[in-house]
Amino acid sequence: MGDYLLDATREHWPAIGMMYEQFADKHPVMLFDIEEQRVYAYPYTEFAKELSDSSQRSLTKQYEEAIRDNRMVVFVRDNERRRLVSFVLDRE
Repeated sequence: MGDYLLDATREHWPAIGMMYEQFADKHPVMLFDIEEQRVYAYPYTEFAKELSDSSQRSLTKQYEEAIRDNRMVVFVRDNERRRLVSFVLDRE
């Protein structure tokens, strides 16, 4: 993709993966905040309720795919550029 948000995800993958594995039985939605350089794990329903209707529908599809395929949903937020992008990525 070449997107800087995906590059940031790759760069911080060890921390994202470690945090996910702490809560893997709950299938969290992961969030990496670029400015804070922090990783968060959220329950699906809590995270989804903060999104617009169309974004909720998109998340639902991604989340179902991730659960089915033993993957995870990772959001990357860049507040400076006002971007929030999600990826479905392998857990390893």
